[in-house]
Amino acid sequence: MHTAGRTRRRAALVGALAVVVGSACGGVDPEGPVAFTVPAGAGFAEVSDTLVARGLVGSPTAFRLYARIRGADRQIKSGGYVLPGEAGWGEVLDALTRGTVATEPLTIPEGFRLAQIAPRIAALSDVQEDSIQALVADSALWEDWDLPGPTLEGYLFPDTYRFAPGVAPRRVLQTMVDRYRSVWTPERRARLDSLELSERELVTLASIIQAEARQVEEMPRIASVYHNRLRDGWLLQADPTVQYALGGPRERLLYAAIDSVADDPYNTYTQAGLPPGPIGAPGERALDAALWPADESFWYFVARPDGSHVFSRTLAEHNRAKALSRRMLDSLARESDGR
Repeated sequence: MHTAGRTRRRAALVGALAVVVGSACGGVDPEGPVAFTVPAGAGFAEVSDTLVARGLVGSPTAFRLYARIRGADRQIKSGGYVLPGEAGWGEVLDALTRGTVATEPLTIPEGFRLAQIAPRIAALSDVQEDSIQALVADSALWEDWDLPGPTLEGYLFPDTYRFAPGVAPRRVLQTMVDRYRSVWTPERRARLDSLELSERELVTLASIIQAEARQVEEMPRIASVYHNRLRDGWLLQADPTVQYALGGPRERLLYAAIDSVADDPYNTYTQAGLPPGPIGAPGERALDAALWPADESFWYFVARPDGSHVFSRTLAEHNRAKALSRRMLDSLARESDGR
């Protein structure tokens, strides 16, 4: 009895396989990649109809039998997919059961502020930008994730990520925070413990270094200037912190602009010590520079037109370097106007 039943099932299976083989070449075989979406909760019949409409499958009945024989018809995962037009049924089912959905890159450059990150997350998630801005400004998030604060600024680590289009914004933020945490290796933690700085202060300092440096090799030297100033109680006088208080970069930071935000806690020309929190997202090299500054006695630096800096030990040297940099900039401007 049992043997006869198994025999009948085997015969039915063989018959079904024959149908599949006979129908496998019935698709349209579209040229190029084929994009389609499997909605959450979609049944396999709906999925197979979509595949027929996209030309990946010729016979929905045969494909459903094939999936059932493989035990895959109840393992399909929702999401957006992109498959080659010549993909075989096995390749299609493998993608659908593994959930190898199509993804898009999200690149966050080093130094980006929340105001610059939010539009990129909004575009990826298909969510209104003002909703993302409100989300990243929510103090509950950094508190829930036990971040140093005082906001998410500085803790959404700059990198290139990949997400499925329409991904939930909170998942994107969580992934970026997890990446930030991964940077804190035991070696970096041990070094931080040896400094008289909290994690928030260290990341804040690193964000300033990130904003100042145009050449990576100068980061440790820039860090040494700020460490020297912090150690001896000097004002940091970091232009990027004032620009942060003003709401964004300025081509030239004039004294009138500095005075207009004199009472802002991020104005390091008027407020002692480090600002309340980071002014952007520092990368690993800026964090390392803040942790391991160069052992040098510079107290000042000024940018050259090419983005490199002149470092000075005395105010007189610094004033001469500033005057020379200004003359170089004026000369370049005159040459540009003469073209």
